[in-house]
Amino acid sequence: MRISHFLTSGLLLSAGLILAAPAVAQSGSELSAEELESLFSTQKTRGLVIAPSAGAAAAASTGTAVETAATATDYVPLAKDEQVNIQVSFDFDSAALREDQKPKLATLCEVMKKVDVEMFRIVGHTDASGSAAYNERLSLLRAEEVKRHLVTDCGLPESRLRAVGVGEQFPFNEAEPRADENRRVEFQALS
Repeated sequence: MRISHFLTSGLLLSAGLILAAPAVAQSGSELSAEELESLFSTQKTRGLVIAPSAGAAAAASTGTAVETAATATDYVPLAKDEQVNIQVSFDFDSAALREDQKPKLATLCEVMKKVDVEMFRIVGHTDASGSAAYNERLSLLRAEEVKRHLVTDCGLPESRLRAVGVGEQFPFNEAEPRADENRRVEFQALS
């Protein structure tokens, strides 16, 4: 498909999502491959980037390679209608990806393999149950588990994926911080 078709489809999809369910997360597992491609294309045209960290700047100046972990400060909030969210259920106090949740990632995996995006950010979100520090750690562990699945079971190169956990900081449903739709994994096309 051509990029103009993606942008047109993305605008139509965005309008449909706003009218259909403004307060409910649109699950990536409910979207078709074409709709996912359109959302990633729209995100990519927004110019999302990973901000260089102090470690990366130091590495650039010294010529040494330094791998830095993604942090919550790497996260760029997107409009709800541009988000690609997957409601991945985890067992209580666990970051292990359950077998019954893996099919939700299947279509997304195939789209991520073929779409012209060099880097994806995998963002773990939680609801507001528990402490903020605990939720940030848990959300990162869950994002890293989804990344591991996409690398080992789906075959995506690890170099195309960055995991970040933001805990409860960016609820999808701001009126209900403990709502189910706030517990999600969001995918962003970076470049």
